Amino acid sequence: MVSALYAVLSVLLLMKFSMDVVRLRMQYRVSLGDGGFSELQTAIRIHGNAVEYLPAALILLLFMEMNGAETWMVHFCGLLLVVGRLMHYYGLHHHLLFWRRSAMSATWCALILLVLANLWYMPWELVFSLH
Repeated sequence: MVSALYAVLSVLLLMKFSMDVVRLRMQYRVSLGDGGFSELQTAIRIHGNAVEYLPAALILLLFMEMNGAETWMVHFCGLLLVVGRLMHYYGLHHHLLFWRRSAMSATWCALILLVLANLWYMPWELVFSLH
């Protein structure tokens, strides 16, 4: 399954983002919240934003693949999603608004494509079947 590759990459990203938050919490001795440290605030938002977008996108990616979408489509959507999240990390980490905007555009495009592909490939005869 191709979507498993993007699930693995996404979890690796989440782990990296989470470790950044933990490292900064230890460095600044903050157990809850951000302690007013902008670097920790940024790390928390990088992690939080990924947690907000990745699960739903990965579920849609898996369903799209299970419903028979072309392999290249799964790769395209998966790459767009992961690259979007990497761009978001880079943009937030370096305070670059262009990268953040581009990242959100890539993420939203991936989500829209995933929704449309799932609607296209959905087995409608089973959805509306009473069996």
